[in-house]
Amino acid sequence: MEEMNTEIMCIRLGNVHVISVTSPEIAVEFLRKQDAVFSSRPAVLSADITSRGYQTVALSPLGEQWKKMRRVLTSEVLSTTRHQWLHGKRAEEADHLVRFMYNQSMDSTTGGVVNVRFIAQHFCGNVIRKMIFGKRYFGSGRRDGGPGAEEEEHVSALFTILAYLYAFSPSDYFPFLRGLVDLDGHEKILRTATASVAKYQDPEIDERIKKWTEGIKTEQEDLLDVLIALKEQDGSPLLSPEEIKAQIVELMIETVDNPSNAVEWALAEMINQPETLQKAIEELDRVVGKQRLVQEFDLSQLNYLKSCMREAFRLHPLAPFNVPHVSTADATVAGYFIPKGSHVLLSRPGLGRNPRVWDEPLQFRPERHLKEDGSNVVLTDPDLKIFSFSTGRRGCPGVNLGSTITVMLMARLLQGFSWELPPTVSKIELNESAEDLFLAEPLNAKALPRLAESVYYQ
Repeated sequence: MEEMNTEIMCIRLGNVHVISVTSPEIAVEFLRKQDAVFSSRPAVLSADITSRGYQTVALSPLGEQWKKMRRVLTSEVLSTTRHQWLHGKRAEEADHLVRFMYNQSMDSTTGGVVNVRFIAQHFCGNVIRKMIFGKRYFGSGRRDGGPGAEEEEHVSALFTILAYLYAFSPSDYFPFLRGLVDLDGHEKILRTATASVAKYQDPEIDERIKKWTEGIKTEQEDLLDVLIALKEQDGSPLLSPEEIKAQIVELMIETVDNPSNAVEWALAEMINQPETLQKAIEELDRVVGKQRLVQEFDLSQLNYLKSCMREAFRLHPLAPFNVPHVSTADATVAGYFIPKGSHVLLSRPGLGRNPRVWDEPLQFRPERHLKEDGSNVVLTDPDLKIFSFSTGRRGCPGVNLGSTITVMLMARLLQGFSWELPPTVSKIELNESAEDLFLAEPLNAKALPRLAESVYYQ
């Protein structure tokens, strides 16, 4: 697209027109102005496997099942009221994070050098497990507060699903190949990963359903209880066990991805730019101080830190494309005819690094997101110059949760610890992996406690 100097392109794959877009203005026309036409999803093997036959919200084509699950998520799972109800569980995990990090920083065998990707991914896993299952660990965890073998396998499987979900597969565009042979090996990998996730989650769900059915459990304490307790008008369960299991997998993969990737990239950039790192720390010290840990009610005042995270979403998105949109009717967008059934892909780096939109687009400059009037900085962008949480009917209903996890993770890491290069490293190499948009190598950095020891154990 760069070589052809175009911001919209059509590629024919089998009988499918695949439309790729790097223009924010055209993206807005697809996802907002003509959202009703482009609100479906493609029927592809990876989504079918992950959603257990399209029983979830994000991966299901337009239809009654999508409407049903969307209502459940927006009104019962990800509403503002529910977000507040679950505050205590998120706060518990934020406190656990700094205690685990403190133990890591004091580890003489590593010299305080920590794997930030490991820390970030498992914090996100801990938060969503606590919110859904009411527990941090499927097993017993490590003595220093880190994840056990069960949690490591669980999170690894979630990221494997993310890596192969909507990855290009010939059978998605030439359906006659499906079922004949696993040409690219994707099906085997996905079925193994989803089985690994189910191994830990499904028994928890089955046991909880049994407790509700037998009257052993009667009070809602987490999101699994909420999903089980939902009723039809006649008193029967609104959701089947399979629907609950499928939707929980989707909630898991949607929670661990963006926050952990954005925090790792942002911290890598900021270690290479000490003045940027210092500005974020000074803001934390000014707003929160050093006598207590940053809390969710502080986040609205941390505009510079949020600008750092917004810049990470812009410059270093998790994936090259959004989840595909499918047109349900012929349409004309930006003067182009888009046939019914076309797949629309918005390029996340194409939007975020568009030189027509952004000055010095490859530079990490958080200041570009600060507002002159000092008003609140948010991680979303309805104009799609940054693709963080999407917009429209298929926009992420968990924007509040995702934003909270992202900013709290970064805030706790910066408030609690000073960050330095490892002794043998002169700078962080900011190279993308050949397979995806992650850092080519996990970020390893030296963490030094910067608060009194008692603050970590408040």
